[in-house]
Amino acid sequence: MKIRAGFDLTYECPQPTPMLLALDLHPSRRADLLSDDAIQFDPAIEARSYLDGFGNVCRRIIAPAGPLNITTNFLIHDSGRPDSVEPDATQHEIRDLPNDVLVFLLGSRYCDTDRLDDFAWATFSSTTPGWRRVQAICDFVHDHLAFDYQKADALRSAHGGFVDKAGVCRDFAHLAITLCRCMNIPARYCTGYLGDIGIPPVPYPMDFSAWFEVYLGGHWYTFDARHNTPRIGRILMGTGRDATDVALSTSFGPSRLTGFKVITDEVSS
Repeated sequence: MKIRAGFDLTYECPQPTPMLLALDLHPSRRADLLSDDAIQFDPAIEARSYLDGFGNVCRRIIAPAGPLNITTNFLIHDSGRPDSVEPDATQHEIRDLPNDVLVFLLGSRYCDTDRLDDFAWATFSSTTPGWRRVQAICDFVHDHLAFDYQKADALRSAHGGFVDKAGVCRDFAHLAITLCRCMNIPARYCTGYLGDIGIPPVPYPMDFSAWFEVYLGGHWYTFDARHNTPRIGRILMGTGRDATDVALSTSFGPSRLTGFKVITDEVSS
């Protein structure tokens, strides 16, 4: 299948402001592109790209004073298959994990494992290790949190979501990641595009989406505690410890996001 995706964002800065952007596709999806995915800036500015420590493409810019419009629009091939389900995927002993996976067992800015460790072990220690344990965590998070755009809070941690019992997709991901890490299952945060493909349309404006991956049986597998069902058409942009590592923009000075539009639509062949 083919998917048309992209965004139209506008930032406003009172003065020239350095920024980091994580708006590009993840390198793992570049081979699927069917058109140019160049990011355009208006007014035109210099943007320097680099790969961060997690393998994401990032850009360094100096946003000018006033509005800066950032856009892209591309066509990409997708298998059309839903997320993999592997109930027999096994959980690794910590001693057997690759070195680069260990960081995804640790607490991080939004994944405060120290505050949820006792709850996690009391709740999930009786579940079958591996895929079924992760699914039990997703079931809990899906039922425990109520999705509500009005309850979005950029400062909310996993424990905050656990207490508030509400949030947006990043809160579902942070809580599930944290509970997995508490149970010694490596888990990493993912951000990207996820349209209403293969499901009835939802009454929310299109947005970027957050989900997570766990390391089981030598592979990274996709889970999504918010939707809690395999989905079609995910387009990965970045992975990291939590939302800090894949923030759309990181501003080193005052800035405001004044325009925001995302598209993710299946294209008829």
